[in-house]
Amino acid sequence: MARRAGVSRATVSQILNGRGQRFATETRERVTRAATELGYQPSAAGRTLAKGSSDIVIAVIPYTTFGGNLQDIFQAATEELASRGLTLLLHLATESTAPLDRVVTGMKPRAVISLTPFSQAELDLLKSRGVMAFDPESSSKGRIDPNVEIGALQARYLADRGYTRVAFAHLQDARLDPFGEGREEGVRRVCAERGLPDPVIVRLGIDPHDALEAIDSLELPGAGIVCYNDDVATALLSAATIRGWAVPADVGLVGMDHTPLSAVTIPPLSTVGYDQRAAAYNLITAALQGLGESIDDREPMDVKFALVPRGSA
Repeated sequence: MARRAGVSRATVSQILNGRGQRFATETRERVTRAATELGYQPSAAGRTLAKGSSDIVIAVIPYTTFGGNLQDIFQAATEELASRGLTLLLHLATESTAPLDRVVTGMKPRAVISLTPFSQAELDLLKSRGVMAFDPESSSKGRIDPNVEIGALQARYLADRGYTRVAFAHLQDARLDPFGEGREEGVRRVCAERGLPDPVIVRLGIDPHDALEAIDSLELPGAGIVCYNDDVATALLSAATIRGWAVPADVGLVGMDHTPLSAVTIPPLSTVGYDQRAAAYNLITAALQGLGESIDDREPMDVKFALVPRGSA
């Protein structure tokens, strides 16, 4: 490549490794043109050795329940980072930080990002390894917990439709739950605002027996149920139907995540949707800023939650 560009190997190395500012524009163009003609791909291992970190950004897929749109989120993040010479690597989170420690130690990433807040153990690990960490709290800029907003939006919708009692249905799952408490708090706030009784709290897995027990524990008719997500709402819709309760006349249901399934239940689920790509965009923006990348062309996006009214409430 040096021969084709008519420069020294040292000059090629400097320019291809992002340190070519002191060379003339024409020299940089010759080296870039030669690299393209020869199909040159930089050695990731060599760059890592020289810089002390790789061009990899690790995205931690949370050890929690999540909507079914992760592929869309990470596809957009992959494309954005690739345009800046960075590679996105997905890592499945576990209860232990040991697997994360191994991948961070081996890959030496530029940064680690997560769509949910890091645990204190994860933050301590990444700090000890000298790796920058970015999560929703990095890009929220003091905004109220979005889960409180979600729960309040669901509860107001039910109250506006005349339900005089409101319940909140948690998802009972072996995985971590960084969302449920905030959503329950949002429901409690709306009940207090509207002069309604404190919400009844039920917990269920996506299981017919759990769903029937939850429905049987409620004072019906007349209750509206704020559901942790569309899966919980679907399970409770099925249980209410089995017990002979009419939806929405006897019991109302509001889900969360606006999943494809929510549109095909009978009746279709009222639910809450939001632009998950906007949330990912803000997270990537915070990460790029922290990495010293230019973000002059990126304005933070407002992540808005929208009630999707259908037939279940």
